[in-house]
Amino acid sequence: MSFTGFPAAALDFYDDLEMDNTKSFWTAHKHVYEESVRAPMTELAAELEEEFGAAKLFRPYRDVRFAKDKTPYKTHQGAYVAVAPATGWYVQVSAPGVRVGAGFYDATPDRLARFRTAIAEDRRGRQLEKLLAKLTKAGWTIGGDKLKTTPRGYDPDHPRIDLLRHKTLTVGKNYGFEPFIHTPALTTQIRTDWRATTPLITWLTDNT
Repeated sequence: MSFTGFPAAALDFYDDLEMDNTKSFWTAHKHVYEESVRAPMTELAAELEEEFGAAKLFRPYRDVRFAKDKTPYKTHQGAYVAVAPATGWYVQVSAPGVRVGAGFYDATPDRLARFRTAIAEDRRGRQLEKLLAKLTKAGWTIGGDKLKTTPRGYDPDHPRIDLLRHKTLTVGKNYGFEPFIHTPALTTQIRTDWRATTPLITWLTDNT
């Protein structure tokens, strides 16, 4: 089946789940999750696959083994397309609506070292700055985990010290409750926005 948008029931489902994150609620409303959340997300991923690659749909269950928060279910449904280790595109639906993102969310010490070396280098560092400035101007928000201090081996006065503090680097955009999230037009919007982040994904893939 082709993607027709996320129904309002998908957002309502997560709104209710945030209020009652229990097995009894999940069991009673699992059919809503399957029909209004998982099925549309599967259809959306299928329509984006030809251009971007196959997406992984995340499980709805939380890993609570080492968490203080023992609520059993995630309050969003995400899908992720990997193009390199821990690097790629993301989309999720939740009570606040739909959100898209791109970037890398994890790095080994060796990979993080390569990332910082590229940022510190004048040519590659300026290239990344320009990519991020263009995305910010287009409405993307820069995110990722950052050190509060200066990374070891770098000058605190480096012109790109803020980027050098990043341990991960992502960009995100919220569609929220925009009417198009309930229509097939969402596919076109995501395709357009993911394309806009492709130069960033390429930079990250080439330099980490």
